[in-house]
Amino acid sequence: MKTGCGLLAGMLAPGVVHACACGCGVFDVGTSSMFPQSEGGMAYFSYAYQDQFRNWNGTSQASAANNDDKEIRTDFFSTGIQYMFNSSWGAQLQVPFAYRYFKTADNAGNTVSTTWGSLGDLRIEGIYTGFSPDQSTGVTFGFKLPTGNDNYNPSVVDRDTQIGTGSTDILLGGFHRGNLTVDEKWDWFAQTELDVPVLIQAGYRPGVELDSAAGIDYKGWAPGRMRISPVMQAIFSYRSSDSGDASDSENSGYERLLLSPGVEFHIHPVKIYADVELPVFQNVNGNQLVAPVLFKVNLSYMF
Repeated sequence: MKTGCGLLAGMLAPGVVHACACGCGVFDVGTSSMFPQSEGGMAYFSYAYQDQFRNWNGTSQASAANNDDKEIRTDFFSTGIQYMFNSSWGAQLQVPFAYRYFKTADNAGNTVSTTWGSLGDLRIEGIYTGFSPDQSTGVTFGFKLPTGNDNYNPSVVDRDTQIGTGSTDILLGGFHRGNLTVDEKWDWFAQTELDVPVLIQAGYRPGVELDSAAGIDYKGWAPGRMRISPVMQAIFSYRSSDSGDASDSENSGYERLLLSPGVEFHIHPVKIYADVELPVFQNVNGNQLVAPVLFKVNLSYMF
């Protein structure tokens, strides 16, 4: 079947294979620019894009004839706010929206396509950074709520391609940043988030997803009031197979490693960050559609 943001599964019809991989939680981990560093707030807008059109089996590309799904092209838009009430405690809210094009073959072998947009699944999390005075280490905890549409045109779009998962998930994460050099021009950072579905609907349980990022950035370029920081990071994603009557466990689940060069422009109180994310290793169960490259841009305002 198909896959939506944070979903990976499908319904297997007799003689038909529908499967692809998404792992959109990868967009929720990234550079230290989104980590809290002081009391106060940050509002942000994020755009991400991926075009899944390559059929993948195991660790290599496979024939497109093995997968009735041909393409899933998605634009992801997210707005959010993060606020630290003091040096130890804060909260954040993310409101996503996705616009998706999907092309597949029906049971008669005819090519069908559809395009739709929908609110995604809201994410509400608490933040604790009281481990050190500089807030360099923190943990996050909260929920992903089933606010996204998980029943659009079900005769064509299966549960794993819907924008909403239909599940309520527990979110647990952590982050750390530190200096690599005495002059503090080179930094390193790491972040991880675990997404565990706990309440499900209509016989579909998305797989458990773990997304982790680690990288370095350089803060030595400062023309005028602007600071320009090149960034290089590695992002690892793991997703277990989906389960339930409306899932296709044999064609869902994966491990993936991406390398992501990027750059951040900082003119206080505004930050602009952009990167590309290039898969260097992918191991998927069954046949799933993957994207050869992913893109992300983030604009944030500190207040």
